[in-house]
Amino acid sequence: MPPVTELRLVLTVDDYEGALAFYRDALGLRQEAAYAAPNGGRVTLLDAGRATLELADAAQAEFIDEVEVGRRVAGRIRVAFQVASAHEASDRLAAAGAEVIAPPTPTPWDSLNARLIAPDGMQLTLFEQLGAEF
Repeated sequence: MPPVTELRLVLTVDDYEGALAFYRDALGLRQEAAYAAPNGGRVTLLDAGRATLELADAAQAEFIDEVEVGRRVAGRIRVAFQVASAHEASDRLAAAGAEVIAPPTPTPWDSLNARLIAPDGMQLTLFEQLGAEF
């Protein structure tokens, strides 16, 4: 068994119910589990499929922003979700309160990428793979 078997991204959000509605209900992530702490704290685990950790240097991050948005906009963390249709997912998330920074745009990586800001402030890329994955 490899030493690491799961990547888990943990978001601490101000509006827990709103974040659940956005990521689980609007984006469609499947709920795996939910727990409550004795102090009233809550956590929900949402399945996002296969996880990868993408490391990029500043020059590559700038290039990705230029391709997807036309200017540098991302901070140090951006969450990307592969979706069946970048257009449909982008429209659905915009209707759920996301701000569209850039509509679905063809990339040199043979994908269609949209950039949004979730209601909790997290910057998202939605990507639809058009050809063979790299």
